[in-house]
Amino acid sequence: MFNLNFEFYSPWLLLLFLLFIPLLIRDLSKKKQIGVNVPSIKNMKGNQSIKPVLFFLKISKYLILSCLIIAIARPRTFTISQDRDESKGIDIMLSVDVSYSMLAKDLQPDRLSALKKIAIDFVDKRPNDRIGLVEYAADAFTKVPLTTDHNVVKQEINDLNGADLTQGTAIGTGLSVAVNHLLKSKAKSKIIILMTDGVSNVQNAMPPQVAAEIAKNNNIKVYTIGIGTNGYALFPTQRDIFGELIFTEEPVQIDESALRDIANMTGGKYFRATSTDNLAQVYNEINQLEKSDIKTSKLYNYTEYFRIFLLIALGILVMDALLRWVFYRTLN
Repeated sequence: MFNLNFEFYSPWLLLLFLLFIPLLIRDLSKKKQIGVNVPSIKNMKGNQSIKPVLFFLKISKYLILSCLIIAIARPRTFTISQDRDESKGIDIMLSVDVSYSMLAKDLQPDRLSALKKIAIDFVDKRPNDRIGLVEYAADAFTKVPLTTDHNVVKQEINDLNGADLTQGTAIGTGLSVAVNHLLKSKAKSKIIILMTDGVSNVQNAMPPQVAAEIAKNNNIKVYTIGIGTNGYALFPTQRDIFGELIFTEEPVQIDESALRDIANMTGGKYFRATSTDNLAQVYNEINQLEKSDIKTSKLYNYTEYFRIFLLIALGILVMDALLRWVFYRTLN
């Protein structure tokens, strides 16, 4: 993002205006005619067109000096951009399960709400990395491609809500969509944080092992997180006649074997988050494991305008000379 700014390279030179502004005020306040000495002005009586010329000749030197002072103070605009070496950064794709079961209440206030807050905190801790977001249930969708605009990422994470939740979990599809976004990445490290609270149960979806193999072949590391307590939890199972969700105690089922295999195959690590605090610790550990040494510097791009004022000064000087020459000829 670029921001247009204006400045003077040497603003203190503008103090030179203080040297001749009093003289300009004095000259303009004088009542007697000054400037060109003429032997007689009887032929000019009633000629009002000469007054603007005389006024210009009176102030021209001040206009020229003003332009020269502004020119040497060097007015300029500049834009600020960020210089970021993509080859030294870390590209991170968050792949989030948004199936119905993410409304289970074994995390406070529920799995999805807890995840959103912790994921946003994680994004805030990665200021120099590109981050993207994929959501998946029975299918997978890219919410945000890789970007350094973390405000967009956080907004999309925050906008995940119960209205988006659907039945079904396709872990392999959620992983493959995230992998696809990292294939052309030039970052030194490419990672995916894959979160789910269930078991792959969508027919004809990409098997998680196949997606993990593609990630491995492209040097993409996958951290997997199984979200949910051990035992039973309150799951949304149906809706009442008013459309409100009805929660019942159901056994927690997470395909830990598949998640562990994905992590091991790609050089990542599997985590089990059984509480909100535990999930926060998982993200903190991933944050510590993936340290970024990228340095972002600011680039200033300047556009100078001093030449414009030099040309204006030259134009006034030429006009002054021409008017004086014509004026003297008229009087002779």
